[in-house]
Amino acid sequence: MTDLFWSRRSLLAAIAAAPLAGCVHVPDRPHAGFVDGLSFLPKDLGDIRSAGLSAMICDVSEVGEVRDPDGTPRYRRTFETNDKAIEAAAARLHGSDLAYVADKGSDIGRRSGCAAFLQFQSCEPIGNDLGRLAYFHGKGLRVLQFTHHNDTAFAGGALERVQSGLTPLGVAGLEEMNRLRILPDVSHGSVATMVEAARRSRTPLVYSHGACRAILDHPRCISDEAIRAIADRGGVIGIFMMSFWLTRDPVPRVEHLIAHIRHVVRIGGIGAVGIANDFPMGGQENLLKLGNDNREGVKEYLEWWRAMRALGIPGFEWTPEHVVIPELNSLDRMARIQRALEADGFRAGDIERIMGGNFARVLTDVLG
Repeated sequence: MTDLFWSRRSLLAAIAAAPLAGCVHVPDRPHAGFVDGLSFLPKDLGDIRSAGLSAMICDVSEVGEVRDPDGTPRYRRTFETNDKAIEAAAARLHGSDLAYVADKGSDIGRRSGCAAFLQFQSCEPIGNDLGRLAYFHGKGLRVLQFTHHNDTAFAGGALERVQSGLTPLGVAGLEEMNRLRILPDVSHGSVATMVEAARRSRTPLVYSHGACRAILDHPRCISDEAIRAIADRGGVIGIFMMSFWLTRDPVPRVEHLIAHIRHVVRIGGIGAVGIANDFPMGGQENLLKLGNDNREGVKEYLEWWRAMRALGIPGFEWTPEHVVIPELNSLDRMARIQRALEADGFRAGDIERIMGGNFARVLTDVLG
């Protein structure tokens, strides 16, 4: 873990003495190409090649919708469903020359195709049985989120009226994740979950996909305190494509995404930021069918949004007007983001880190 503890404070000192656009030096790494901090296996694996990905954190979990007695929609990931899901994903990849199940960060670039690091977006499939961590690790699991919006047996979620952090089971689970070399992911967690996990973890961790709360004040977004905690441990914050958590402006633009990237650089350093998708690889499918008409496309999210408002969850007092940045709701989004960073004045070496080098580093630091 050669770069595990290069200091965020030293990076901030360098930033203070140089333009924000990227005159900060971090240790050189081989060119990692495009690394997506959160994606999914597409129906056509050929899309992976078209997207230009060298690696991706690949959510293979399957979710079922359930309803609370009051009708509020919730989403659950069971052990049985996800045991089958990870096997099915691994089987698809083993039969392809376009992507492969990656065990270590150092697997990136060692063979042709995209290195896929399998992830569950919640600890729900683990339940209360920590032995399942080793079980799923044996099936290829390499990245694990503590929670998805709501509280789990491991940790407090972001979208709860009463915020909480790691549970005793979550603390023990984090220790086991560290031992097994599973990358901890605090996306969708409360601030307390993020900060405590960063403090306790013996390895770097990631907030694989999300946005910055200082720009858009919502509990799904990451606070500056949590950015600092993750960056200080050598971790990475991935900025994603969900436009209603990037801006409240009525028309979302690429500049809004760039603003979140710049904010992470300002708070955590150039080594702390990456890019994530969180939509199907080709784009949010309903919006594509609608020709990226956000006014129509956002309607599919409003039932859930209003249900969160009715529960009194902070951040849902307003009503979103869009879902995607139209220019980025496409298979070539990574190339488009790279060009946008170039146009915005970022240096070539820093663009390489943002587009993939930082995620490749943390995957190598944690997984080997």
